[in-house]
Amino acid sequence: MKFSYAVAAVVAAAASVQASETNAHRLARGLSPLPPRRLYTPSRASEAKRAAPSGAPAEPSGNCNTGPIQCCNQVGKANEGIFGALLGLLEMVVDPEVLVGVQCSPLSAVGVGGSSCSATPVCCENNSEGGLISIGCIPIIL
Repeated sequence: MKFSYAVAAVVAAAASVQASETNAHRLARGLSPLPPRRLYTPSRASEAKRAAPSGAPAEPSGNCNTGPIQCCNQVGKANEGIFGALLGLLEMVVDPEVLVGVQCSPLSAVGVGGSSCSATPVCCENNSEGGLISIGCIPIIL
């Protein structure tokens, strides 16, 4: 008798439990998907590690990764006015959006020997034309 009540209770419990519906079944019936479940609950220690933002970016130091710092009289896009004309005369083909410097001279370390740049200080990738034109320039702040 006790055994039959136990079996009946297990069968009743199993019958009353419904399987959770998947999003595939819901979408097939035209319903919206269920919101995602959060399976991981972080501990207080892991929350504390992520609470602070990452460090601030470093201030520009006036150094170049591409070559020496140059002081150019004019800087502009390769497809603009004098820059396009000079590139054409030198038979150089570059991307029209690349910044180009004209009449560039090397600038020694800032603050050493009283060097300064009254024009535009830049870092350029290609300084092979003897200072007449420099290609791939990025303006910098000294």
